[in-house]
Amino acid sequence: RSTLFPYTTLFRSTNLMAQIIESIPNISEGRRPEIVEACVDEIRNTAGCTLLDYSSDESHNRSVITYIGDAKAVEEASVRLVKKAAELIDLTKHEGEHPRMGAVDVMPFLPIKDCTTEDCVELSKVVGKRIAEEAKVPVFLYESSATRPERQNLVKIRKGQFEGMAEKVKEADWEPDFGGRTIHPKAGVIAVGARPPLVAFNLNLDTDNVEIAKNIAKIIREKDGGFKCVKSMGFEIVEEDTGKKYAQVSCNMTNYEQTPLYRVVETVKTEAARYGVRVTGTEIIGLCPMKALSDCAEYYMQINGFDFRKQVLENHIL
Repeated sequence: RSTLFPYTTLFRSTNLMAQIIESIPNISEGRRPEIVEACVDEIRNTAGCTLLDYSSDESHNRSVITYIGDAKAVEEASVRLVKKAAELIDLTKHEGEHPRMGAVDVMPFLPIKDCTTEDCVELSKVVGKRIAEEAKVPVFLYESSATRPERQNLVKIRKGQFEGMAEKVKEADWEPDFGGRTIHPKAGVIAVGARPPLVAFNLNLDTDNVEIAKNIAKIIREKDGGFKCVKSMGFEIVEEDTGKKYAQVSCNMTNYEQTPLYRVVETVKTEAARYGVRVTGTEIIGLCPMKALSDCAEYYMQINGFDFRKQVLENHIL
């Protein structure tokens, strides 16, 4: 098969869909493949839904799943996923580097084709209501779906994590949008909402001093005066097979055009050098818009007058 096979296959399948909505839920399981596969099967087995990608991180104990379909198919797949995760994942026994408050921690909806952010907001409300009723997991609406300004930011919703959420939902300002002032005893709560595409992006350092990663994360993230549209944390990563430890700067780039990936890479390199530390590599988690990477290619290759729309072959094919 030619190297164009994946692109032509995607073109044929997506061209048949009048509407395409993408969902990228994160589940709080990255160490037991059988549990991850059982959850992913709920997507595979939903008519009209196409599984695009899924990946697991053992240190974070978290998996990211990506799928597309029309609103009805994505609704059904999303509710089925939460029900299965709530059945199989017990957060009272969960440990991992990444903050979490639910078996399915977050479930965003993104408009891709023949739909709008408003359509995704409406979908989030329908899905949120069904999750609370059918899976008994309370739901916070976030990002563009937020019903209060402080709920736009996932970090604020997640503060306290699973262990503190039972008390948090009793506070005056933190009743979930669906499900009442309670949490699922094992599956916690979930954030559901509409948002634009983001890039989940990690930078690995050649040190096991996690404080260096945390200091760098604070410098680059927006909430502490860093780059716009950048959320960042520092983690210690332990490789399962070797036991090797290293520090990681983990980023969510919520608008890669306002703050491109290469700007974060170069800043992290500069800040790491202050400690005598190097960036040994980077990771993209899940799927990434082509434009985010072509911007990096244009920057590092110093291409003059590059036109992403006209000069990228796949843009003409798709």
